[in-house]
Amino acid sequence: MSMFCNQCEQTAKGKGCTVSGVCGKKPEVAALQDLLIHVIKEMSLYAHEGRQKGVVDDEVNRFTCEGLFATLTNVNFDPESLKKLIYRGVELTSKLKEKVAGAGGNVQFSYPGANFQAAADLKGLVKQGEETGFFTDSAAGEDIQSLQQVMFFGIKGVAAYTHHAAVLGQEDDAIYAYIHEALAALSSKTLSLNEWVNLVLRCGEINLRAMELLDTGNTGRFGHPVPTEVPLGHKKGKCILVSGHDLYDLEELLKETTGKGIYVYTHGEMLPSHGYPELKKYTHFYGHFGTAWHNQKKEFPEFPGAILMTTNCIQEPKSSYLENIFTAGPVGWPGVEYVHGGNFMPVIEKALSMPGFAGDVDKGSVMVGFARNAVLGVADKVIAGVKSGAIRRFLLVAGCDGVKPGRNYYTELVEKAPEDTVILTLACGKFRFFDRKLGKIGEIPRLLDMGQCNDAYSAIQVAVALAKAFDCDVNDLPLSLVLSWYEQKAVAILLTLFYLNIKNIRLGPSLPAFITPNVLDVLVKTFNVRPITTAEEDLADILGSSV
Repeated sequence: MSMFCNQCEQTAKGKGCTVSGVCGKKPEVAALQDLLIHVIKEMSLYAHEGRQKGVVDDEVNRFTCEGLFATLTNVNFDPESLKKLIYRGVELTSKLKEKVAGAGGNVQFSYPGANFQAAADLKGLVKQGEETGFFTDSAAGEDIQSLQQVMFFGIKGVAAYTHHAAVLGQEDDAIYAYIHEALAALSSKTLSLNEWVNLVLRCGEINLRAMELLDTGNTGRFGHPVPTEVPLGHKKGKCILVSGHDLYDLEELLKETTGKGIYVYTHGEMLPSHGYPELKKYTHFYGHFGTAWHNQKKEFPEFPGAILMTTNCIQEPKSSYLENIFTAGPVGWPGVEYVHGGNFMPVIEKALSMPGFAGDVDKGSVMVGFARNAVLGVADKVIAGVKSGAIRRFLLVAGCDGVKPGRNYYTELVEKAPEDTVILTLACGKFRFFDRKLGKIGEIPRLLDMGQCNDAYSAIQVAVALAKAFDCDVNDLPLSLVLSWYEQKAVAILLTLFYLNIKNIRLGPSLPAFITPNVLDVLVKTFNVRPITTAEEDLADILGSSV
C-alpha cells in the first residue's frame, strides 16, 4: 500500500511521504483521508450550485469544516472516526442533492466522483481511497497543480479556524460559500492560471474573516487578554493538563473541576489562555507545563495526572507510552478516550485516581497576554520609543514549531537581536525562546507573547493601527516578519498576509514542497518572500548593519 502526502513542512525528503507519514500517518489512514476529501469535493459541487438557487444547509456547512479539519496534519489518525465522517458526508451529500434538484439546480455533473457510493466496510473504503488518489487535476500543468495545492491547504487552515469559531457561535456564510466554490473549482478543467491565483488570494481574504470571527468569539466570551505572569512550575496536589487550542473546552473543564481539589495546567498552544480574564478568575487554573506539541511524547509521561486534548491529537496512540489521555473534540487516536464537551467527569475521575504532584516546585514564569488591546493600550509609549530611537525595530518571530533540523535559527535570531529591538511572537514557534529573559525598553517588555496561531489577527490589527499612527503603509513600519511554518493553518495565515500585500517576509525553515519554481518566482517578485539564511545574516540585513 502506498500513499502521497506533502502538506506539511517535514514531508519526506522535502518532496512527499510515500511509504508512511513522517508524522506517523499510516497508508490506510492517508487513503481514508483522501476519500473523505473526495466526498467533501463532491458535496461542494452541490453546495455551490445550491447557493445559486437559494439552498444553504447549515449542517453541510459545518460538516465541511469538521471533515476538512480531520485531514490536517496530526489531527485524526483513527480509521473508525474517519469511516464515520465519510459515511456522514455521503449521507449529507445525498440529502443536499435532493434539495438542490428540488430548487431547480443542476445535479448532473461530469466530475467522475459526483455520484460516489461508499463501500460497506473499512477495507472497502481504504481501497476506494487508494483509487481516488490525490485531489489535484493530474492533467493540468504543474504550476496549476501547485496553486491548487496552495489553495486547498490554505482552505484546510481556514476550516480549522472556522470550526473553532463556530463552537463559540460565530459563523459567516461567506466563508462556507468560498470553501464550497473553491473546492468545486478543483473539479473544473477550464480555469486559467490567473483564475487559480485569484482563488488562492481570496483564500487569504476569507481566512482573515475566519480569524476575525474566532477572535470575536474568544474575546466576547472570555474577555480581551491582559498581561499575565504564568508559573512554569507546579503546586502540590491532583492535576489535569490541557493541550490543544479550544478555549471553550478549557472553560467547561474549569467549571467542572471547581472545588474538587484539582489544579488545571496548560500545555502547548493553550499557554495564552492564562491571559483571558474569564479564565483567569478560576483560582485552580494555575500554570503551564511543557512546551510545544511535538514534545508530547517526552513531556506527557512526566505528568502525574489526567491529560485532556482539545481538538487536536497526540503523535502516536497512547498505548505505547501513556494511559491517561482523553480527547474533547470529534477527533482522536485509537485507544484515546473521547469525552463530550461539558461532561468531563471521566477526566476528573482519572485525575483523582492518579498521584498528582508530590510538592510545590518553582520553575520561574513567563508573561502572556500581549494581544492587540494590551499593546495598543501603550501605543503612545511604543510610538515615543520608536521616535526617540529607543526602539529600532520590531521583529515578529512567529509560526509553527516542529522537529525538523533548522529551527534553532529562531532561537538564535531572538537571542542575538540587539537590545533596541522588540520581539513580537505568537503560535507554538515561540517555545523555542518563550522563557528567555530579554528585559525591557522603558516600560515595554522586549518579548511580547501575542497568543495562539489564530491570534495572527490580533498582530495584524496592531500593525494596521501603528501604520495609521505613523501615517505610513504597513510595509514602511520598522517591522520585520520572520515566520516558521509547519502545517496548513500556517499556509492560511501566509495567504492572508499576501492578501494584505505584506512584503519582505522571511520564511523557513524550508520552503513548501508543493510550491513550484514558477509559483515561487511570482511570490518573490510580487511580495519579496525570501527563505531564511542564518540568524546573523538576516539580522544584519533587517537592521542594515552588523549585529
